[in-house]
Formats: sequence, C-alpha cells, structure tokens
Amino acid sequence: MPLLPTLSTFFIVLSAVLVAIGWVLIAKNKRSAHKKVMIAGAISALTFFIIYVSRTVFVGNTSFGGPDEIKIYYTVFLIFHILLATVGAVFGIITLTLAFKRRIPKHRKVGPITSIIWFSTAITGVAVYLLLYIIYDGGTTTSMIKAILGT
Repeated sequence: MPLLPTLSTFFIVLSAVLVAIGWVLIAKNKRSAHKKVMIAGAISALTFFIIYVSRTVFVGNTSFGGPDEIKIYYTVFLIFHILLATVGAVFGIITLTLAFKRRIPKHRKVGPITSIIWFSTAITGVAVYLLLYIIYDGGTTTSMIKAILGT
C-alpha cells in the first residue's frame, strides 16, 4: 500500500467518522463536545487536503491501472467524486463559518446537508483509493512539477 494515498484516505475517513460523532453529540444537546469534535473533523479534512495537494504537486497523481474496458466508468466515477468533494468542501466552509459567527438557525439547516455530502465524499474517496491501489495496480504517476518542466 502506498503511504501518502493511504494516509490521506485515513484522514478523510476519520473526518467523516468525527462528523458522524458530532451529529450524535448535537442530537444529545452536547454542544461543547459537538463543537470540539466537528473542529477535529475539519482539521482531519484539512490534513487530508494538505497531503493530497502536496502529493499532487511533488509526487503526482496515479492514473487508473485497471482494465481498459472499465476505464471510462472509473473516470466518470472519479469526476463525480471530485465534484462531490468540491461541493462538500465549500459546504463545509460555509457550515463552519455559520457556526463560528453564531448564526445557529442557518447552521442547523445547512449542517445536515453538509454532513450527508461529506459522508458521500468519504465513501466515494475510499472507492477511488480501492480501485487505484488495492483492487488494481496503479498506473503511471507523474508529478505536476515534472509535467510542467517536461522532465
């Protein structure tokens, strides 16, 4: 198993687990614990993002190494995951901002939607990881810097 993709996948799953715990805590009206766990979930998601971007820039992204006949399905699924992750990140920032600004009625409306998007992002992210590194051998990897410099 490759270290950085495994580590980044761990952090995105951890963020989803923490969001789920935070959801349970707020349902039990444990506001202080909810806040702490949700901040930890956000930090975990940010850690994922830092690892992912660093890896993309310096090491590169791994292309799909599975059978050619399913590559188009993988690509469509990957695009769906990327769009979902982008929407989830934007919703996450909005949800956190609403909470920190104490705009709780709006936070309560947006939070559950954000959570569901985030759970879906984590699940599809794990599926991408499994398809790239576990079920099939990964394809070629080229760093963004090498691609830009042509080396």
